[in-house]
Amino acid sequence: MSIRHGLLALLERGPRYGSQLRTEFESRTGSTWPLNVGQVYTTLSRLERDGMVAQGGRDEAGHELYTITDAGLAELRTWFEKPVDRTSPARDELAIKLAMAVGAPCVDIRDVIQSQRRHTVKAMQDYTRLKAQALVAVESGGSRERDDVAWLLVLEQLIFQTEAEARWLDHCESRLIRLSALAPTAPASPSASPGASPGASPGASPGASPGASPGASPGASPGASPQAATAPADPADVTTGTPGAR
Repeated sequence: MSIRHGLLALLERGPRYGSQLRTEFESRTGSTWPLNVGQVYTTLSRLERDGMVAQGGRDEAGHELYTITDAGLAELRTWFEKPVDRTSPARDELAIKLAMAVGAPCVDIRDVIQSQRRHTVKAMQDYTRLKAQALVAVESGGSRERDDVAWLLVLEQLIFQTEAEARWLDHCESRLIRLSALAPTAPASPSASPGASPGASPGASPGASPGASPGASPGASPGASPQAATAPADPADVTTGTPGAR
């Protein structure tokens, strides 16, 4: 925001004192960019140092007046004629915030986008209501018509700006969803050795039952000792075929 050139534009209309310049500046811009008197007088001092304004006496109330010089008029004309430089944009806090949120371990960037979108839409609605009021004031043709027209232009710029921001946030969210879908999936974790039964003890023979002691023969019952597994059958049992019969 160029306070310097804004004050020169107001002084072109005639001598002004500091607090008067502040009031008129805020009236033109609807207090969108409020000033304090200290900023105004600091800027006036610099303009006076650069030969663009000069002190022009005092008014009836004793206020010190400032007037624009020829050098100030030339500077003002150059400002109006020269386009605003967009090749070196001002820092945008929202753009920086989203850039820093990408890949941040403790932040869900989509939450950041959705929160900002709600705020931006609300601001756009507020500006639209103010625009309706400004239109009524302009159409009524009051004594402040020039200030009302200036405020209307500022409001419409703010509305277009918030609309563009809301569309950009929608685009950011869609972009992140598409990139997330294209991201490679994590590789599967290594599986157990082929043929090993789940829960088998290290060193168990292939085919051993879960829980079998190391060294047990294949087919041995869980918990049976190696000796029991290899003992010969009772001869009587072999003869009759009936367990325990003699």
